[in-house]
Amino acid sequence: MDTQGRRNIDPADQWVLDPATGTYQLRLEPDDAAAAQPTVPEQSTGRAEPSSAAAPPPPSHGRRAARNGAGPGGTATAGTGTGRAAAGPPSRRKAKPKASRKKKALLWTAGTVSFVLVAVCVGGYLVYQHFNNNITTVDVGNAGSKDVTHEGPMNILVIGTDSRVGLGKKYGDAGSVGHADTTILFHVSADRSNATAMSIPRDIVTSIPDCPTKQKDGSTKTIPGTPVQLTTPKFNESLGVDGRDPGCTMRAVSAMTGLTIDHFMMVNFEAVKTLSTAVGGVDVCLTRPLVDPKSHLDLSAGPHNIKGETALEFVRTRHALQNQSDLDRIKLQQNFLSAMIRKIKSSGTLTNPKKLFTLANAATKALTVDSAIGSVSKLTSLAKDLSKVDSKHISFVTVPVVDNPNEKVHATVVVDQTKAPQLFSLIKNDVSLTEVKKPAAKKTPDPRLVGPKATPHNTRVNVLNGSGTFGAAQNTVNWLQNTEGVNRSANGGNAPATDKTFLTYAPNQADQARSLAAMMGLPASALKQGTKDAAPLEYMTLTLGKDFVAPGTPIGPPTAAPADLPKTEADSTKCVS
Repeated sequence: MDTQGRRNIDPADQWVLDPATGTYQLRLEPDDAAAAQPTVPEQSTGRAEPSSAAAPPPPSHGRRAARNGAGPGGTATAGTGTGRAAAGPPSRRKAKPKASRKKKALLWTAGTVSFVLVAVCVGGYLVYQHFNNNITTVDVGNAGSKDVTHEGPMNILVIGTDSRVGLGKKYGDAGSVGHADTTILFHVSADRSNATAMSIPRDIVTSIPDCPTKQKDGSTKTIPGTPVQLTTPKFNESLGVDGRDPGCTMRAVSAMTGLTIDHFMMVNFEAVKTLSTAVGGVDVCLTRPLVDPKSHLDLSAGPHNIKGETALEFVRTRHALQNQSDLDRIKLQQNFLSAMIRKIKSSGTLTNPKKLFTLANAATKALTVDSAIGSVSKLTSLAKDLSKVDSKHISFVTVPVVDNPNEKVHATVVVDQTKAPQLFSLIKNDVSLTEVKKPAAKKTPDPRLVGPKATPHNTRVNVLNGSGTFGAAQNTVNWLQNTEGVNRSANGGNAPATDKTFLTYAPNQADQARSLAAMMGLPASALKQGTKDAAPLEYMTLTLGKDFVAPGTPIGPPTAAPADLPKTEADSTKCVS
């Protein structure tokens, strides 16, 4: 991004050394600095009085006095030959101390830190990056990608932990190492035109795979996985339990969704307070009052600007919500995240060096990332890539779940095996959940689907079930016969499990294959033509795979999100309850 201001001032030159305090301070722009320049008496002490961080540096004549040998009292020291203090009116020209290249580069970085997805305890945000030594890293091995950015889609796991370390008794167990309390899979499309932020409920009962973790001595320890046992384990146990690190959470998400995770970013409760304060508060709107004595939250209906403790109380509350569930809290958190994204992009934060410095400092101190992106330069590169996404094309969704059937009192949930695979497929195939206008691409029909089609009566097929869904083959045969008129169809029984549905046929059955493909919604990639012609009246073979949903439902990569998919757009300003 262009980091130059409207007057083409190098951001590095906006920070100067104050000799009185030994620290760097933000220098005002020339006009403002001149107006704010203090009047210095003729008998200068050669030292500026301590001032605020926004004050200009000491007047330049004080430095001239020091060079002329003026002592602390303003008089010349022995050997100067002047015998008097420096005289003359104070200069309005700001002194520009010489800084080492290393320090100047560090300051320039602070003025040009780039967009980075950072998790607050509620989710993830794009903020600017700061000093390397603020960042904590974890080596996740082969759980993530070694590339900072790459061509194609990217998946970043944003983890908000419930660690209470350093937060005191108010937040419960002060010694808790933290679990995966709030987790969002942030998917960025290959063309960077859109993004999907998918929340993963912490109380999903799911298996946790074996996890190799790097130890402090450099060795690798594999933490045994945990299979599903009626009501355990819960997803949030993928972090913290038995020493599991964020790489274990990455592996758990991959096992659950079938998606590859490239990087992770993790923070704790404190980030909610510091980041919301750093941006000047987050604007939220409520349809009804939210009062929670346990978290001390007390907000009336209507608009509010929340930050610090109030922001943390807002994203942590459950008892103020109608159903008092974690799923309701996720909706509230998604609204908060959307509002914060809008605030960062519209409030002038990205063009204000002082705000950038404060925000970057707060973010990096709270941030833990995988070692592949664990430096300012790498995060800056990633940030520039992520910042291409327009906030109006960022959608928040939640993994579809249902109540755990193994519990009488439903304290946990399980993945909805009907709806969740559809959402995972949308993300895996890089389908936007918002309407993104793109130039219409010319499509060339696949030759396998072009040509004459046999009539339903002359289409012959055996249907085998390799989907793992009981009764799928018979249901398909019933649909072909009763709905499509394919009377010469039969149930061929079970087949070995397969991920993809496919149709095998002979060259002289190509017209039948095209006909069946049109009925079933088969893509050209599902058609497998043999080399030898079939005997007269011989049947084709249709094998249903795990991608089979229902007879007549198109099989293959989705091209659009379902109309009934619950989602929240990042640019939505609707009030929530």
